[in-house]
Amino acid sequence: MIFMKILIIEDEERMRRLIKDYLKREYEIVEARDGKEGLDLFKRENPHLIILDVMLPIYDGWTVCRNIRKESNVPIIMLTARSEEWDELFGFELGVNDYVTKPFRPKILVARINSILKRQDKDNFEYGPLSIDYKGHRVFLYGEELTLSKTEYNLLTYLVKNKELALSREQILNVVWGYDYYGDERTVDTHIKRLRSKLKEGGKYIKTVRGIGYRFEVQL
Repeated sequence: MIFMKILIIEDEERMRRLIKDYLKREYEIVEARDGKEGLDLFKRENPHLIILDVMLPIYDGWTVCRNIRKESNVPIIMLTARSEEWDELFGFELGVNDYVTKPFRPKILVARINSILKRQDKDNFEYGPLSIDYKGHRVFLYGEELTLSKTEYNLLTYLVKNKELALSREQILNVVWGYDYYGDERTVDTHIKRLRSKLKEGGKYIKTVRGIGYRFEVQL
């Protein structure tokens, strides 16, 4: 089973342990004790969601959030001991997805996490530097929009929506090009090569499955 990954950036060990205990059955948990460690783990672990405390050693939560938003649209839930309206507005301006004031009920936090990830999985895909806006038919790398043809976009989204599955060239042809397409299966290879090139670093997620076809792999 593949678990979605949550990064908890919180300097209080008791709080980290409390959140982890409520999430560890459904999610893979990564922990950071300060802002610098949090940014390092964000770049290394490619989490699906981040729980971020405002008051952190080295880099505070605002600084961490700014740096993350330069590279990624990964969902961020901000934790704070203050409930001032200005703090919340500032957080949303920086790109925070939700705001939770301490003390809070862990079950409420879990419900918010589940809601965000469920919505995120339906409307968007986010992994490492790569993100897809399904509703807008747009693909981004490190926040910059890529120019893909309709076929390249359909090819990428088909692979992503079937991530971790080995898809044969025939399957890909039938779905992306249609059952009435009479071209050669090498067409798939040509478009995969072109797509990898346009995705740059994100192209590494498209793996060749020898003797079969291709797989979008998120557990690298």
